[in-house]
Amino acid sequence: MDTNFLQVRMQRLFTEGFIVLDISEALISFDGERDAADVQRFMSEKNLAIIGVRKDGVVAGYANKDELTGGKCADHMQEFDDKQVLSATSSLQEVMEALAETRYCFVSVLGKVGGIVSRTDIQKPPVRMWLFGMITIMEMFMVRTIEKLYPNGSWQQEVSKGRLKKAEEILRERQSRNQDARLIDCLQFSDKGYILIKDPDMRKDFGFETMRLAKRAIKDLESLRNNLAHTQDVLTHNWAAIVTMATRLNKIMTRI
Repeated sequence: MDTNFLQVRMQRLFTEGFIVLDISEALISFDGERDAADVQRFMSEKNLAIIGVRKDGVVAGYANKDELTGGKCADHMQEFDDKQVLSATSSLQEVMEALAETRYCFVSVLGKVGGIVSRTDIQKPPVRMWLFGMITIMEMFMVRTIEKLYPNGSWQQEVSKGRLKKAEEILRERQSRNQDARLIDCLQFSDKGYILIKDPDMRKDFGFETMRLAKRAIKDLESLRNNLAHTQDVLTHNWAAIVTMATRLNKIMTRI
């Protein structure tokens, strides 16, 4: 199959194929007249941090467990901010951007809030697949671009002897297992990135103002990729960094 065609298909899948409903949870709600302390005990038992608060049978807002110390649930209700509420078909990128502003966001189904997403939900398989898929597509793009910028293997002059030797070792290992591989495929993610960002036009295309920022971003993406590949905790990165990386990946996807 043509690699460009495959890349376009994968790009569409990973930028449009996952939506907020793939990771959201049902928002458990209580009538506003319910005793707040009773609801707080229930939330402690069920390990809930947020509940919906109903008014006239409709979820009109939410309440935090720590605030339900007395009175009625309605006494502690906070109204939904428009920035917190996403439609059921919102993309994961929109989820990431919403969670950059608040620890929780809510999902509206048929005009009524019925779901909730928290930052911990990015550990779920759909988000990990989405992030890893975009990084994989980006890596395919990097290989293809390097081969255009440095034809006939001339890119090898842009890699240190140590990194090139490592790639050759990986190539021999893959070949011993009868795996179809090329030397460029055996470079580490950061090696490929560093080759590309040496070109000023590529740095500009990727949105990097300086070489230092470009190197930092490549290193962060490689770290995120490795955590995803080895099913490690994605939240070891700070939240701002995760949102920045996801946004950068999404922008790159629109350019390739």
